Amino acid sequence: MSRYLEWARRRPSTRLLVLTLILAGGVFLAGVPMLIAVAAEGMDQALGLPGFGSPAATIAGVLLVTGGGSLGLWSVLVQVRLGGGTPVPMAPTQRLVVVPPYTYCRNPMVLGTATAYFGVAVWLGSLSAITLVLVIATLLLVYAKALEEAELEARFGIEYLEYKRATPFLIPHFAKRPRRRR
Repeated sequence: MSRYLEWARRRPSTRLLVLTLILAGGVFLAGVPMLIAVAAEGMDQALGLPGFGSPAATIAGVLLVTGGGSLGLWSVLVQVRLGGGTPVPMAPTQRLVVVPPYTYCRNPMVLGTATAYFGVAVWLGSLSAITLVLVIATLLLVYAKALEEAELEARFGIEYLEYKRATPFLIPHFAKRPRRRR
Protein backbone atom coordinates (compact mmCIF):
# COMPACT_ATOMS: atom_id res chain seq x y z
CA MET A 1 0.00 0.00 0.00
CA SER A 2 2.81 2.43 0.81
CA ARG A 3 4.23 2.05 -2.70
CA TYR A 4 0.84 3.02 -4.20
CA LEU A 5 0.71 6.09 -1.98
CA GLU A 6 4.29 7.00 -2.90
CA TRP A 7 3.44 6.84 -6.62
CA ALA A 8 0.31 8.92 -6.02
CA ARG A 9 2.31 11.75 -4.40
CA ARG A 10 4.22 12.36 -7.64
CA ARG A 11 2.47 14.05 -10.53
CA PRO A 12 3.09 11.85 -13.59
CA SER A 13 4.84 13.51 -16.52
CA THR A 14 3.20 13.58 -19.93
CA ARG A 15 5.84 11.13 -21.12
CA LEU A 16 4.99 8.68 -18.32
CA LEU A 17 1.25 9.04 -19.00
CA VAL A 18 1.71 8.29 -22.71
CA LEU A 19 4.09 5.39 -22.11
CA THR A 20 1.80 3.90 -19.45
CA LEU A 21 -1.26 4.18 -21.68
CA ILE A 22 0.55 2.58 -24.63
CA LEU A 23 1.90 -0.33 -22.60
CA ALA A 24 -1.25 -0.96 -20.53
CA GLY A 25 -3.43 -0.44 -23.60
CA GLY A 26 -1.42 -3.01 -25.50
CA VAL A 27 -1.79 -5.54 -22.71
CA PHE A 28 -5.53 -5.02 -22.15
CA LEU A 29 -6.59 -4.36 -25.75
CA ALA A 30 -4.48 -6.96 -27.55
CA GLY A 31 -2.51 -9.16 -25.15
CA VAL A 32 -5.32 -10.42 -22.93
CA PRO A 33 -7.79 -11.09 -25.78
CA MET A 34 -5.03 -12.96 -27.67
CA LEU A 35 -4.21 -14.96 -24.56
CA ILE A 36 -7.89 -15.83 -24.13
CA ALA A 37 -8.18 -16.96 -27.76
CA VAL A 38 -5.01 -19.06 -27.79
CA ALA A 39 -5.52 -20.61 -24.36
CA ALA A 40 -9.20 -21.34 -25.00
CA GLU A 41 -8.48 -23.08 -28.28
CA GLY A 42 -5.96 -25.35 -26.58
CA MET A 43 -8.25 -26.00 -23.61
CA ASP A 44 -11.25 -26.74 -25.81
CA GLN A 45 -9.21 -29.25 -27.84
CA ALA A 46 -7.64 -30.87 -24.77
CA LEU A 47 -10.99 -31.20 -23.01
CA GLY A 48 -12.94 -32.09 -26.14
CA LEU A 49 -15.38 -29.22 -25.61
CA PRO A 50 -17.70 -28.33 -28.48
CA GLY A 51 -17.83 -24.81 -29.82
CA PHE A 52 -21.04 -22.86 -30.08
CA GLY A 53 -20.04 -20.51 -32.89
CA SER A 54 -22.81 -19.19 -35.08
CA PRO A 55 -23.70 -15.98 -36.88
CA ALA A 56 -25.80 -14.97 -33.85
CA ALA A 57 -22.86 -15.61 -31.49
CA THR A 58 -20.60 -13.56 -33.76
CA ILE A 59 -23.02 -10.64 -33.78
CA ALA A 60 -23.55 -10.83 -30.01
CA GLY A 61 -19.79 -11.04 -29.46
CA VAL A 62 -19.08 -8.03 -31.65
CA LEU A 63 -21.77 -6.00 -29.85
CA LEU A 64 -20.37 -6.94 -26.43
CA VAL A 65 -16.80 -6.15 -27.50
CA THR A 66 -17.90 -2.81 -28.94
CA GLY A 67 -20.06 -1.81 -25.97
CA GLY A 68 -17.65 -3.01 -23.30
CA GLY A 69 -14.64 -1.60 -25.10
CA SER A 70 -16.35 1.77 -25.48
CA LEU A 71 -17.16 1.90 -21.76
CA GLY A 72 -13.60 0.92 -20.86
CA LEU A 73 -12.11 3.51 -23.23
CA TRP A 74 -14.47 6.23 -21.97
CA SER A 75 -13.41 5.41 -18.40
CA VAL A 76 -9.71 5.70 -19.24
CA LEU A 77 -10.15 8.96 -21.16
CA VAL A 78 -12.03 10.53 -18.24
CA GLN A 79 -9.27 9.47 -15.83
CA VAL A 80 -6.59 10.98 -18.05
CA ARG A 81 -8.40 14.20 -18.93
CA LEU A 82 -10.08 15.02 -15.61
CA GLY A 83 -8.12 12.95 -13.11
CA GLY A 84 -4.67 13.86 -14.41
CA GLY A 85 -3.47 10.26 -14.40
CA THR A 86 -4.10 6.73 -15.59
CA PRO A 87 -5.69 3.56 -14.22
CA VAL A 88 -2.18 2.13 -13.77
CA PRO A 89 -0.91 2.48 -10.17
CA MET A 90 2.50 3.85 -11.26
CA ALA A 91 0.81 6.90 -12.84
CA PRO A 92 -2.44 7.29 -10.86
CA THR A 93 -5.00 10.03 -11.09
CA GLN A 94 -4.31 13.16 -9.07
CA ARG A 95 -7.98 13.92 -8.45
CA LEU A 96 -10.93 11.71 -7.56
CA VAL A 97 -13.04 11.29 -10.68
CA VAL A 98 -16.77 11.39 -9.92
CA VAL A 99 -18.29 12.26 -13.30
CA PRO A 100 -19.84 9.87 -15.83
CA PRO A 101 -19.16 7.01 -16.28
CA TYR A 102 -17.96 6.99 -12.65
CA THR A 103 -21.33 8.26 -11.41
CA TYR A 104 -23.03 5.06 -12.60
CA CYS A 105 -20.67 2.67 -10.81
CA ARG A 106 -17.25 2.91 -9.15
CA ASN A 107 -15.63 0.46 -11.58
CA PRO A 108 -16.88 1.17 -15.10
CA MET A 109 -13.48 0.25 -16.52
CA VAL A 110 -13.65 -3.23 -14.99
CA LEU A 111 -17.25 -3.58 -16.15
CA GLY A 112 -16.35 -2.51 -19.68
CA THR A 113 -13.25 -4.68 -19.84
CA ALA A 114 -15.03 -7.77 -18.52
CA THR A 115 -17.91 -7.19 -20.95
CA ALA A 116 -15.52 -6.82 -23.89
CA TYR A 117 -13.61 -9.98 -22.91
CA PHE A 118 -16.91 -11.85 -22.53
CA GLY A 119 -17.74 -10.63 -26.03
CA VAL A 120 -14.47 -12.12 -27.29
CA ALA A 121 -15.40 -15.46 -25.68
CA VAL A 122 -18.89 -15.42 -27.22
CA TRP A 123 -17.44 -14.39 -30.60
CA LEU A 124 -15.04 -17.34 -30.39
CA GLY A 125 -17.90 -19.65 -29.40
CA SER A 126 -15.75 -21.19 -26.69
CA LEU A 127 -16.75 -22.53 -23.27
CA SER A 128 -13.11 -22.44 -22.17
CA ALA A 129 -12.87 -18.79 -23.18
CA ILE A 130 -15.93 -17.99 -21.07
CA THR A 131 -14.30 -19.76 -18.11
CA LEU A 132 -11.07 -17.81 -18.63
CA VAL A 133 -12.97 -14.54 -18.80
CA LEU A 134 -14.75 -15.35 -15.53
CA VAL A 135 -11.36 -15.95 -13.89
CA ILE A 136 -9.91 -12.71 -15.30
CA ALA A 137 -12.99 -10.71 -14.28
CA THR A 138 -12.85 -12.18 -10.78
CA LEU A 139 -9.18 -11.21 -10.45
CA LEU A 140 -9.94 -7.66 -11.63
CA LEU A 141 -12.78 -7.35 -9.12
CA VAL A 142 -10.70 -8.73 -6.24
CA TYR A 143 -7.93 -6.25 -7.11
CA ALA A 144 -10.42 -3.36 -7.24
CA LYS A 145 -12.06 -4.32 -3.96
CA ALA A 146 -9.02 -5.34 -1.93
CA LEU A 147 -6.28 -2.97 -3.09
CA GLU A 148 -7.71 -0.13 -5.10
CA GLU A 149 -10.47 0.82 -2.67
CA ALA A 150 -8.06 0.93 0.28
CA GLU A 151 -5.62 3.05 -1.72
CA LEU A 152 -8.35 5.48 -2.84
CA GLU A 153 -9.62 5.77 0.71
CA ALA A 154 -6.12 6.54 1.97
CA ARG A 155 -5.54 9.14 -0.76
CA PHE A 156 -8.91 10.89 -0.91
CA GLY A 157 -10.36 10.24 2.57
CA ILE A 158 -13.89 11.41 3.27
CA GLU A 159 -14.43 12.49 -0.34
CA TYR A 160 -13.91 8.89 -1.49
CA LEU A 161 -15.96 7.42 1.38
CA GLU A 162 -18.93 9.63 0.45
CA TYR A 163 -18.56 8.67 -3.22
CA LYS A 164 -18.29 4.99 -2.24
CA ARG A 165 -21.44 5.19 -0.13
CA ALA A 166 -23.43 6.83 -2.94
CA THR A 167 -22.18 4.80 -5.91
CA PRO A 168 -22.53 1.06 -6.52
CA PHE A 169 -19.38 -1.05 -6.84
CA LEU A 170 -20.03 -2.62 -10.26
CA ILE A 171 -23.65 -2.90 -11.33
CA PRO A 172 -24.57 0.57 -12.62
CA HIS A 173 -27.48 2.63 -11.50
CA PHE A 174 -28.76 5.40 -13.65
CA ALA A 175 -30.35 8.56 -12.35
CA LYS A 176 -34.08 8.26 -12.20
CA ARG A 177 -35.75 10.68 -14.50
CA PRO A 178 -38.53 12.75 -13.02
CA ARG A 179 -41.96 11.78 -14.26
CA ARG A 180 -43.66 14.13 -16.62
CA ARG A 181 -46.74 15.76 -15.31
CA ARG A 182 -49.78 15.40 -17.50
